[in-house]
Amino acid sequence: MGDDFLSIFKTRAVVIKTQDIKESDKLVWLFSEKLGKISTVAKGSKKSRNNLFTTTLQFCYGDYVVYKGKSLYTINESVIIDSFQDLLNDLDTLTYASYFCELIDICMQDEESNRELFRHLVTAFYLIKNKAVDIETLARAYELKVLEATGYGFNLESCCMCRKKLNHCNYISLQYSGGVCSECERFNGIYVKQGTYNALKYLSRISLENVYRVSLSKEIKQEMYNILSLVISQNYFRKPKSLETLNYLLNFQNNQE
Repeated sequence: MGDDFLSIFKTRAVVIKTQDIKESDKLVWLFSEKLGKISTVAKGSKKSRNNLFTTTLQFCYGDYVVYKGKSLYTINESVIIDSFQDLLNDLDTLTYASYFCELIDICMQDEESNRELFRHLVTAFYLIKNKAVDIETLARAYELKVLEATGYGFNLESCCMCRKKLNHCNYISLQYSGGVCSECERFNGIYVKQGTYNALKYLSRISLENVYRVSLSKEIKQEMYNILSLVISQNYFRKPKSLETLNYLLNFQNNQE
């Protein structure tokens, strides 16, 4: 396994999206630890008796043996580590898990390996499954990790314009992805609450595993969402739709109360 001459690879991976093709086959997009995001064919996987049926379901995390063809990989074997199918049973967990996968899809090129980002995705799934964290706070932390891992991380320690160390800050530059000091704020920066700035700074520093320790107000989470969604929409080729769907549904439910 892993011999380049044979073009056969074994890697851990998460199913980030699927598409039915033909009568019994599926296209399966895997985000893998070793190969990055890859497009695969899973032959016969739509049949419930096929060995690939369960391992090619949305969100499944497992070990996969894939064979490289001319344009696509083919899944030869696979074993489940955790199916994460419980995430499909609740609107919030379904939507956020879909969003985390969609972010991977839009920020990663095909066959671009990023083991750190792979670890973040698996960690986020386990945190959601175990109900170990506020899911909105996790989403904001995950967005920061995605931006960091793909070269768009925030510099919140010093002014992104003049490089002066920042102890207190109320302005962020979306163009330069960082804090802006009081002298530079008139040239470049949008206002944010001090609590929001501190939350962004703290979540940028800590690991996802420790996000459960963070408690944020609704106002801070909303302001963080506004900022990070703008940064994401500016830096990747398309804007993710999953969270917009959730926000629409939540707003509709609130208006009905």
